[in-house]
Amino acid sequence: MIIDFHTHMFPDKIAKGTIDFLAGVCKMTPYTDGTYEGLKKETLASGVDLSVALPIVTKPSQFDSVNAFASHYQGKPVLSFGSIHPDCEDYKGKLRRIKEMGFKGIKLHPDYQEVYFNDIRYKRIVSFASELDLIISVHAGLDPKCPDDIHCTPSMSAEVIRDTEAPKLVLAHMGGNAKWDEVEEYLVGKQVYFDTGVVLDKMPEEQFIRIVRTHGADKILFATDSPWSGQKEFLKIMEEMPLTEEEREKILGENARRLLGINLQ
Repeated sequence: MIIDFHTHMFPDKIAKGTIDFLAGVCKMTPYTDGTYEGLKKETLASGVDLSVALPIVTKPSQFDSVNAFASHYQGKPVLSFGSIHPDCEDYKGKLRRIKEMGFKGIKLHPDYQEVYFNDIRYKRIVSFASELDLIISVHAGLDPKCPDDIHCTPSMSAEVIRDTEAPKLVLAHMGGNAKWDEVEEYLVGKQVYFDTGVVLDKMPEEQFIRIVRTHGADKILFATDSPWSGQKEFLKIMEEMPLTEEEREKILGENARRLLGINLQ
């Protein structure tokens, strides 16, 4: 089973405008049109069995609308997480609601939510989400939106890991986009998952393999950050990586299947 643990989609009425805006910010050409149908089409064509969609609540007032949209997609080929903003009132009540809606996890984006990841508001969310057995996926490292002001550095993540002991924390972009030396210094070996979103064709292969083997192949999750990288293209990179078959199988889907609690029977 192949699982892409990091993808994005938007409601049809805002997808084009959102994708056009983000493409301008990221200076990247999208691989889908940003809709559910676009993600579904790419998923089926690439051979990926399940795409995990990660919505982002960029301001507290979006909590209801973002999670209502995401709640419609809870199976194959797209399974969506929920999201919460650190400034939401009654964060425990909102996280309980996310759990009751059937979501398996939440997405946090410190850059777009404009709060540093080691802020107490995030620590509280991560701690209580962990009590609810929710997965917490976090954008980590550089983001083109604010490249000179990184809101989730590897050292910040290490502090959150220390203070929350979250068992299901996922740091996107191999622990910190474009900050992989710091990832090796602060995060490798800790109880945290890394996803490969948007970095497989950017980070040095030697460093990727080293992190896989020092951190543990059982804590690496295949991801593209679609529409900003192609699923078919990233699968090809994974096939050509000098990994063992066991390592490849764990990264491509076994780790994610276990984390999501998916039974193959």
